[in-house]
Amino acid sequence: MAILKILEFPDPRLRTKARSVEKVDAALRQLIDDLFETMYAAPGIGLAATQVDIHQRLLVADVSADQTDPQVLINPQILAKDGTQVTEEGCLSVPGFYEEVERAEHIRVCFLDRDGVVVENEFSGLLAACVQHEIDHLDGRLFVDYLSEAKRQRIRKRLLKDRRLQAVV
Repeated sequence: MAILKILEFPDPRLRTKARSVEKVDAALRQLIDDLFETMYAAPGIGLAATQVDIHQRLLVADVSADQTDPQVLINPQILAKDGTQVTEEGCLSVPGFYEEVERAEHIRVCFLDRDGVVVENEFSGLLAACVQHEIDHLDGRLFVDYLSEAKRQRIRKRLLKDRRLQAVV
């Protein structure tokens, strides 16, 4: 397994729309393992392949406190949404920033699991918010897109400044 480099906003590669996964094989399962290792090490509760510059429709998530509920969604499609919730979201690609975002409280999703089996599942609460957040990544969207232009620019400037300072050190 390997810890992969996570792209950070405003990297334009984060805006790439991911392609469907054509084949679930050993190479894809290795990528899934690497995504989990990267997510847990960060630490985070979700990670889309787009965030590590692999533009395939694949995401992993685990909102459990003890990392015992890993979820793999390949080619996820939201079939239905209902209710609303406002949660404070952060993002491994937007480190250090947390903002409130409104999303559906319940979602029904169709996807392939780690073995390539078609699954339809319902998610609610934090897991529903996480899955929606990660699907946004697969569509080239970030949680900062839900914020005002002023907030988005403030975050962008701060991350670019932090990156310049790190380059000097």
